[in-house]
Amino acid sequence: MAEPKDIRLVVGLGNPGTEYQKTRHNAGYATIDMLAKHAGVRYWKSQAGMMVAGVKIAEKDIYLARPQTYMNEVGGPISKLVRQLKISPEELLVVHDDVDVPNTKLQLKFGGGHDGHNGLRSIIQKMGSRDFCRLRFGVGRPPGRMSVAQYTLRPLKGTQLESFAIEAQDAADVVERTVAKGFAAEAARLG
Repeated sequence: MAEPKDIRLVVGLGNPGTEYQKTRHNAGYATIDMLAKHAGVRYWKSQAGMMVAGVKIAEKDIYLARPQTYMNEVGGPISKLVRQLKISPEELLVVHDDVDVPNTKLQLKFGGGHDGHNGLRSIIQKMGSRDFCRLRFGVGRPPGRMSVAQYTLRPLKGTQLESFAIEAQDAADVVERTVAKGFAAEAARLG
């Protein structure tokens, strides 16, 4: 069975466009933005349908990436970038929103299914592998009878937006510790 390796590529899932910027579905983008800010990124390169930046985290060379396609099509650009950078799936960490994880909670997971997440479904199909690392950014379940799509794509405001920004900061910290200390150590710390 495959096991996680040292992380070399961190991809944040989200949808391009300002209308999606402040939504739960863009948790991955928000996390990548925080990591880029920490690393002082000034230049993003367009590569394989992604915006890509090379950074140093814990003295290691890491790529940060944001797909420029919609969520249900991210697998193509991600699998293309993985091939171009000669990175194995086990060296990939995908940050994504997760309605099955409580709001403000973060979980690291390796492998598994897509749990109905269109971005993960697309990655698994196009890469032909489930063996990649995931940082599940908890957004909680929709209230009442609201659909998951409506809940995750609704713009956040006020205190909800503030707590989302704090969680994105926490997620960036988790990514940095995962790179520095290894997947298993950080997964154990998160519980």
